[in-house]
Amino acid sequence: MARILIVDDAKFMRMTLTNILNKAEHEVIGEAENGNEAIRLYREFKPDLVTMDITMPEMSGLEAVKEIKREDPDAKIIMCSAMGQQKMVVEAIEAGAKDFIVKPFDEGRVHDAINRVLK
Repeated sequence: MARILIVDDAKFMRMTLTNILNKAEHEVIGEAENGNEAIRLYREFKPDLVTMDITMPEMSGLEAVKEIKREDPDAKIIMCSAMGQQKMVVEAIEAGAKDFIVKPFDEGRVHDAINRVLK
């Protein structure tokens, strides 16, 4: 069981991921709507894993990944992207994200990515 922080500006996406993660007996310890909030909650909770949306208001997921990895090089982050954001996904992986999942979320793919990153 992992302690997971979900970052997405869309409440529906956060809810969907929360349901998938709860079913797999992971604990969702917090939700953030933008990169600034993600960094603040990461510092506060030190989660085992972060699911990070790429496109958000205020601060993008890419910027948030860079900041979190600067502070904690061991941070485990999985990017969540819509189709057609491959270039940004590649940048996020280069910035230190460990994996990515594509929206709409496929439950099996989410579990696979989380298990891979937590190993």
